[in-house]
Amino acid sequence: MTAARSGPAFSVHDIPFSTHGSWFDISPVVAEKTYAEDLHLVSHQNGMHAVLRLVPLDPATGDRTEARVETTPGRLSWIGTGGRIDLSYESPDTVRLRGSGLGISVDAAARTLTPFSGTYFFRDPAADAHVFTSYETGRRYRVTVLSGTVAGAPGTQTLGSGHRGLTMIAEAGGHWEIAIEELDTARPPYASSAPFDAITEAAQARFADFVDQVAPWRSSATPAAELAAYVLWSATVRPTGLVTRPAVLMSKHWMDKVWSWDHCFNALALAPGCPDLALDQFALPFDHQDDSGALPDSVTHSEVLYNFVKPPIHGWTFGHLRRRLPTPPGPAELGETYDRLRRWTGFWLTARRAPGADLPHYQHGNDSGWDNATTFDPERVIESADLAAFLVLQLHELADLARALDKPDEERRWTRAAEETQTALLDRLWATDRFVARGVETGDTWSSSSLLDLMPVVLGEHLPGDVSSTLADHIKAHLTPYGLATELPTSPHYLADGYWRGPIWAPATVLIEDGLRRAGHERLADDISARFRALCETHGFAENFDALTGTGLRDRAYTWTASSYLLLAEAQAHRDGR
Repeated sequence: MTAARSGPAFSVHDIPFSTHGSWFDISPVVAEKTYAEDLHLVSHQNGMHAVLRLVPLDPATGDRTEARVETTPGRLSWIGTGGRIDLSYESPDTVRLRGSGLGISVDAAARTLTPFSGTYFFRDPAADAHVFTSYETGRRYRVTVLSGTVAGAPGTQTLGSGHRGLTMIAEAGGHWEIAIEELDTARPPYASSAPFDAITEAAQARFADFVDQVAPWRSSATPAAELAAYVLWSATVRPTGLVTRPAVLMSKHWMDKVWSWDHCFNALALAPGCPDLALDQFALPFDHQDDSGALPDSVTHSEVLYNFVKPPIHGWTFGHLRRRLPTPPGPAELGETYDRLRRWTGFWLTARRAPGADLPHYQHGNDSGWDNATTFDPERVIESADLAAFLVLQLHELADLARALDKPDEERRWTRAAEETQTALLDRLWATDRFVARGVETGDTWSSSSLLDLMPVVLGEHLPGDVSSTLADHIKAHLTPYGLATELPTSPHYLADGYWRGPIWAPATVLIEDGLRRAGHERLADDISARFRALCETHGFAENFDALTGTGLRDRAYTWTASSYLLLAEAQAHRDGR
């Protein structure tokens, strides 16, 4: 049998080691921007929690030893001067570890146990295993010894503060092996006849199958495609808690949620090769749509937040999704999506329009997804051109869906609403050569140096030619060698790591590139695509990037960045005839 490809190597300091379906990862990142000295088992149930610390040991002294960490999609290894430890996922909730020449200490990350927090440690005689129970995750972590010697298990049944853990060593020339499971309350004792190398090969094969589905077009011209696929594959979790479907989290670092516009880019990247998973990504926030028609701000294992919303890019998304799916959705699927988009659009046209107003408004920058963009500096409750443009596209998509569902009266109604909204957008917010924002309370208008003011280019073919050409000229001013800065670098408000006040972001890149291309500005769209792809190939898949240096910022394993790379790389491959 030919061994499965091992896949791309990567730094576990940037991208956590995990597998498709799992709610935990192995990483030194234990909290937002916090890196531990050792790797940890980090769970994302009930939030992000470092549960177990994994420490390589010198078996002769029992002391911690230095070891470099190497990772590929199927295996993580600690490699020291005297030996190595390997770790692979056997299933989404179970990892196997094997060591030779090095020991390991599996310790509770929390040293203090209270009646409401921390980790309790005991030996379970029924399962012949050691168990850590975590208040933070509400789950148990069972360690079963398959071979080797337990050199110590300090802290069993200990209350209060103290060291709790299990130390494994092997006889000279031999090896030790353990299994660690994340479980709820109880299950039969761990048993597996699969040898460790077979588990690694199976994990590698699962990833190889995924990347072949998601990026069959990849070549030497798209060198980051496999790693982008790994970021998506490893950040996917199985349905649990409030996550009603298989879900691609934004990250298995601290951004471990599904936000209600981030998910759209993951759905689009997955659509051709993993259509069911893609449709799940699109639908997941709609599973939590409230009575007003609003989508939640975010969804994760044990929390759904409604205090903000996200922009209505879902009509734009579903139009692209329908074209990218290998089999177009049938009438039942179209009907369900039509109803959900109808209610989502109704929210903006009712709850988010002031009496007598033609245009909807945001209540805060968070609603736009561009949390602190300078467009929101004068006021936060504003009519914004990007919002109106997204709503126009959503209204057009509703008209298309009504036509497909043989609802001619509704098709005419949505088409008329799209035309009226676009007319209001141009009449109220277009000022000679730029779009402005308008305060809902004051009626004041202003422009900014934010790329957000240029987002109406997403209207593409619907925009008057002179307007799209003017926007294209302004967009060029935001181009740096690495891509589109979200604030003009010459602006006094520009900040290198200022979130939406300077750094390059994937969603803005994809939306603007698509709008320019549909408006006929293909050379500029090609340039933007090429710069962003080169940025990812050099600096990875960070949440955002320094616009002047290209350095990755914030969360370094962000799925919508990986998906955006895959979308742009695939489109370029097809344009090149690959």
